[in-house]
Amino acid sequence: MKKNLFLIFIISCTTLFAQKTKQVFVKYIKTDISKISIDGLLNEAAWAKAKTTSNYWQYFPTDSLQAENQTEVKMMFDDKNLYVAIKVHAKSNDFIIPSLRRDFRASGNDNVTLIFDTFNDGSNAFFFGTNPAGVKREALLSGGGTDLRGFNLAWDTKWVCKTQILKDAYVAEIAIPLTAFKFREGETKWRFNSYQFDTQDNEQNTWMNIPQNQYIFSLAYMGEMIFEKPLGKSRAPIAIIPYINTFSGKDFENNSAFNDVKIGGDAKFAIGNSMNLDLTINPDFSQVEVDQQTTNLTRFEISLPERRQFFIENSDLFGDFGDSRDENPFFSRRIGIAKNKNNESIENGIVAGARLSGKLNSNLRLGILSVQTEEDIANEIPATNNSVVAIQQKLFSRSNLSFLFINKQATKDYSFLAQEDKYNRVLGIDYNLASENNTWNGRYFIHKSFSPTTSGKDISAGISTQYNSRNFKIRLSGVYIEDDFRSDLGFIRRTDIFKINPKFEYTFYPKKGKIQKHTLSVTPIFIWKPELEYENSDYTIISQWNIIFNNSTNLEFSMFNRYTFLYNSFDPTRTNSTKLLANVGYYYTSFEAKYRSDIRNQFSFDISPSIGQFYNGNKYSLEGNLNWRAEPFFQTKIQVNYNYISLPDPYANASIWLIGPRFDVTFNKSLFWNTLIQYSNQEQSLGINSRLQWRFAPLSDLFIAYNDNYNTNSPLSPRFRSINLKLSFWFNL
Repeated sequence: MKKNLFLIFIISCTTLFAQKTKQVFVKYIKTDISKISIDGLLNEAAWAKAKTTSNYWQYFPTDSLQAENQTEVKMMFDDKNLYVAIKVHAKSNDFIIPSLRRDFRASGNDNVTLIFDTFNDGSNAFFFGTNPAGVKREALLSGGGTDLRGFNLAWDTKWVCKTQILKDAYVAEIAIPLTAFKFREGETKWRFNSYQFDTQDNEQNTWMNIPQNQYIFSLAYMGEMIFEKPLGKSRAPIAIIPYINTFSGKDFENNSAFNDVKIGGDAKFAIGNSMNLDLTINPDFSQVEVDQQTTNLTRFEISLPERRQFFIENSDLFGDFGDSRDENPFFSRRIGIAKNKNNESIENGIVAGARLSGKLNSNLRLGILSVQTEEDIANEIPATNNSVVAIQQKLFSRSNLSFLFINKQATKDYSFLAQEDKYNRVLGIDYNLASENNTWNGRYFIHKSFSPTTSGKDISAGISTQYNSRNFKIRLSGVYIEDDFRSDLGFIRRTDIFKINPKFEYTFYPKKGKIQKHTLSVTPIFIWKPELEYENSDYTIISQWNIIFNNSTNLEFSMFNRYTFLYNSFDPTRTNSTKLLANVGYYYTSFEAKYRSDIRNQFSFDISPSIGQFYNGNKYSLEGNLNWRAEPFFQTKIQVNYNYISLPDPYANASIWLIGPRFDVTFNKSLFWNTLIQYSNQEQSLGINSRLQWRFAPLSDLFIAYNDNYNTNSPLSPRFRSINLKLSFWFNL
């Protein structure tokens, strides 16, 4: 009996699930006979001969009806480009176009998106989209489209799109160079899907019928593009991207001024149709756009997303290991940051880097990364080499087995460098499960670290299996991290933990009324300390009721039952107040509500009040965002985060504010002005980042960025002020 149950489980995880597949036919044209002019008019004779595909399905508010207003797609290709013609029908031409800025978000506006799985693996895909104004967005999808982590809008490539707005439709004409894709020479079929947002009928529509328990960009539900003739070898140009950055600033706290000119650049080489070689020399990884601040009331570090172009393409191949919350062995933002002699995080210059990544064949991916950072003797920071090797082998329909090796090593001996910091290495293996229709998915890994003074307790492991049906979502998962496990290039919240975090969720779909669906879920999270005979150190039980209405508004209620045992004294206000005592356990319960209004409206907002116990006191919080737009040229968003913490004597009470208004002006599709003001009394900081960007050529930019930061501890005083003039240009050779 047990053997039969095990066999049923294996078959459920790996069997190919049949679904009816749509096809779109891609006509081959000869450019010397039928030259296509990308103008949105579709008046070339070749378009009249191309086959039309349509029959889009609703994804929201239901997934069982055809779209009210259909979208028509035609495709053609030649030896250089893929051409796409799209006609999106609508009730009228009263379209919502919030901004003219590239890489817009899909929600709350009219747009159409194309997804291309060029290796037919159901795991990775290229993503291109536009709106009625012809504003472009592109992204890389990884992980099969099973969660938002695999959606990377930071990727950029060159392509052309022009649109025309009609009385009751808009038309998009697109040319994407075949060099923008990676694919196998001689291929005759790609997997394909498309989705479209219709604000007037409040619909989200997809070409392939996708159930609502999946993401709209799921790679499990795709049709096929059938090419009229096999694809040839892609002759990708060499891309050279030099930059010059002039910088002038003053540090008021140390009464010192800085003036600098920095020159460097990147180079991109295509190796065959499916591999990339990226090189960088003296890269400028300074951010002309600052990170958005958050209020941190936890004991742990907060991870921030990677935005640097050198690390973006095929980033999942290097970074999608382990557990994203507790044990991610490679976190690329660690490169270029180091601890100084006072244990403070500061920028560490990068000398050069190289990265080879892509597909060796249809089922095997390879990634090799090596980056050299410079020494900083004054701050006791050694020169280090940071290297990663990753190999991923596809298994079954959409699963894969991956191997990882990480090495961070000082390139010479330093008197200030402790023995245990001379090198750190991690060796790991991960298995990612994804069934054909994504009913089953999971992640299973084991990693071992190596350092000069390790005690041998240096293993981390995890397991997660999730069943996802229309009504039920059940996850069984856990993580084990030994006390001496280290990954200096990773994101490890803490070690010496055994954690389980299952989730049980049920979704209701009312047949009538204002509610589109609502979901009840319970997520118990328990953590034990193996080194302390598995003493329970933490638990959080999250109970939630989430409601989505037919008009796209969202309402959520949550209850948090928590227990925290403090092994070290801790100031939860992070305001240098009296710390809570160590070796004490705290039980506390809180309640939270969230409401998000219809973001299609010119004015929209979300608000999240919470109330309840907090360690040995109480906490009252209010978070919210106010959004207003004068489309398509102006948007403003005001972030407000307020926490009032009331603790008994002798601990201090605290009112913690984070206020961040953002102003975004898009003069046209090439000229943008963005200003972000951030005030945090927790950090005693008032920061201003104002950035003018002129995209004077494809993927070529001129930035003027002004940064100003003040210490708000009375009296108000300047900390740092700077201005950057940065020019980058993308040459194709």
